[in-house]
Amino acid sequence: MSVGLQVSPEWWVAGPYQWRLSLVRTSGGCRWSVPVEAAAGPYQWRLPLVRTSGGCRWSVPVEADAGPYQWRLTLPALPQVMKTCRMMGIQTVAVHSDVDASAVHVKMADQAVCVGPAPTNQSYLNMDAIMEAVRSTGAQAVHPGYGFLSENKEFARRLVRRACLCPGYPVMIKASAGGGGKGMRIAWNEEETRDGFRFSTQEAASSFGDSRLLIEKFIDNPRHIEIQVLADKHGNALWLNERECSIQRRNQKVVEEAPSTFLDADTRRAMGEQAVQLAQAVQYSSAGTVEFLVDSHKNFYFLEMNTRLQVEHPITELITGLDLVQQMIRVAKGYPLLHKQEDIPINGWAIESRVYAEDPYKSFGLPSIGRLSQYQEPLNLSNVRVDSGISEGSDISIYYDPMISKLVTYGATRAEALSKMEDALDNYVIRGVTHNIPLLREIITHPRFISGDISTNFLPEVYPDGFNGHQLTAGGQRELLASAAALHVSAQLRAISSLGLPPSLCVCPSPFFPCLPPSACVCPSPSLPQVEVGGESLVVSGEWDLASPLLPLKINNTPRMLQVLQGLQLLFKVRVLSPLAAELSSFMPEKVPEDTSSILRSPMPGSVVAVSVKPGDTVAEGQEICVIEAMKMQNSMTAAKTGKVKSVHCKAGETVGEGDLLVELE
Repeated sequence: MSVGLQVSPEWWVAGPYQWRLSLVRTSGGCRWSVPVEAAAGPYQWRLPLVRTSGGCRWSVPVEADAGPYQWRLTLPALPQVMKTCRMMGIQTVAVHSDVDASAVHVKMADQAVCVGPAPTNQSYLNMDAIMEAVRSTGAQAVHPGYGFLSENKEFARRLVRRACLCPGYPVMIKASAGGGGKGMRIAWNEEETRDGFRFSTQEAASSFGDSRLLIEKFIDNPRHIEIQVLADKHGNALWLNERECSIQRRNQKVVEEAPSTFLDADTRRAMGEQAVQLAQAVQYSSAGTVEFLVDSHKNFYFLEMNTRLQVEHPITELITGLDLVQQMIRVAKGYPLLHKQEDIPINGWAIESRVYAEDPYKSFGLPSIGRLSQYQEPLNLSNVRVDSGISEGSDISIYYDPMISKLVTYGATRAEALSKMEDALDNYVIRGVTHNIPLLREIITHPRFISGDISTNFLPEVYPDGFNGHQLTAGGQRELLASAAALHVSAQLRAISSLGLPPSLCVCPSPFFPCLPPSACVCPSPSLPQVEVGGESLVVSGEWDLASPLLPLKINNTPRMLQVLQGLQLLFKVRVLSPLAAELSSFMPEKVPEDTSSILRSPMPGSVVAVSVKPGDTVAEGQEICVIEAMKMQNSMTAAKTGKVKSVHCKAGETVGEGDLLVELE
């Protein structure tokens, strides 16, 4: 008895295992076996697919010994990719060897490109030929299939450089082992993809010791909403409601709240149930977070799962009453969960502000370093929680994350929690480093945030030209002058009380307030100084404890909190002068601002990772000059104009301070 056999296109199986491969068919009581060559090692093995000349199909079982288990591998059909694309309205291009010109996947495709002769190293493993097919057809995405180059890192890198890993721009490039916004970039074109890949790879390696990246479709203008899950070792899992984390800068969260103003009960339940299903599918046990992007129609898309305790976990604890750290310890010990899903409440509202040692006036927050010369948390207020790992005298260095603390407030309603947060930020004293409290306060008091109209683009949309600080109204400006004048008079009264009352003083506004009247006149009294500003009289009262960093005042009986500082990093600058000094100050020459178009200074303290130019080079506007790394974030420094490099004042590996000169142009 004889049977004719025909070999069809080959599959390749890769892996560092010892394979036992055979093709088997039973027909008419006969068992046919076609052994296939196999060996051990990280090689690719050829597995022919065999059929009879009569047109009957053969089954293709593949068995492999890998350790103590036996694995069975089924080989999926590539035409399924074509079917799915056709269903989605996506045109397809098939690549094939010359002997596969009539293969099923070629016939199903809208276009086909031959990438070489039959040997796989000249066709299906020929990266140059496949990349040329991508280029010539204008393909925007590449499905890697199930073998050949599907797990080849070099092929993946070349696709990234070609910007073909994901279906169209924009794409998100991020560290696979990362978090906290590090190693994360958004790319809108091929050039940004190249730069993003370079920076993300370096940041990922520096921050996590793992340079591997993920590239995924970026959803424009979404909300970032995450679900807290809790699972034990007995198959029980809960979702502990959501956290709204859409207020971000550089893809790192700044303000979070729980619950979200956006979700309805049905969407919350759907997201929670899917998060629990995911945790159970991977047999996860502990506290974890499943993150989603949510569009304006409440469609939600899985982003990632963080298998750890999140920075923002306190807001979940406050609205549920659960101690997540305690729950994690119980689960790790092997105890079952104490609660059922119906036991998980939403009680009240909680908000968290991340307090960073950053300059919010530079790209919404570039790192600041220094020693905390004075530090006072607002724990005197009710329903305020501060999680921090620093104290007065602590050093903030360039080597680690710039977070100072997590400031959390709670209220029965969102309005109450926001009011508490405003008070807490006003009562937070941080001296010695620049911090982001001015930005945090502006966010939580902004009408868009209060109304819940937010997305991950909130900051660039609200402050398209960058954050410039709080803009005082005319009434606010008068209150500021009145407070400064009354404070100065009170200090003088205390210093020279034995000599009698001083004369009226002039308070001169800084150039930030050109619309203000030229002076404020103070009629001092022991308890209620009366200040006249622009014809309006304001009564300023307070304890005037000049030894305290906080001065609670009342201006026309309205409570105000004042912090008096000295130095360059001030929110508002006011000079208090005598009438004669105020008159003479008008003759003082003003300092001419430095021309920054021909020089490049470091906007932050950090280390120089790379210098891309040398003296004599011609650079174009926007061209990268050097890269500065601070607190594990890399920042590309670019030329402000086209010109020739005059001198370079830094080199790779050096540490630079804020304001240090890096490069000069002619």
